[in-house]
Amino acid sequence: MTALMVVLGAMVGAPVRYLVDRAVQAKHDSVFPWGTFTVNIAGSFILGVLIRGSAAHAIPGTLNALLGTGLCGALTTYSTFGYETVRLLEDRVRAYAVLNVAASIVAGLGATYCGVAVAEAIWT
Repeated sequence: MTALMVVLGAMVGAPVRYLVDRAVQAKHDSVFPWGTFTVNIAGSFILGVLIRGSAAHAIPGTLNALLGTGLCGALTTYSTFGYETVRLLEDRVRAYAVLNVAASIVAGLGATYCGVAVAEAIWT
């Protein structure tokens, strides 16, 4: 059952990632990878909610597999983040590459923290 939940979540997460990435990137006239940044931050927030919800026993394991492993696993993308950062370096836009790394780490951790805080407000 858990494997099925992961597959179902990924079946939603992967196309959502692609569609959000393309929609966000199309709105920005910049070499900065705004689309990937957006999906990674959104996924970090969702995972923060799920982590705290699971710790409070408010989210069952099957839902965690569906949303955490399946949906967020397919929604977020470390490999594309890495590729786009290297591409920025190769294109000699080092400031954007450094910004991508720093902003992704800070915003990702911040989004996770906010997700945990939201879940605490809901379930405590």
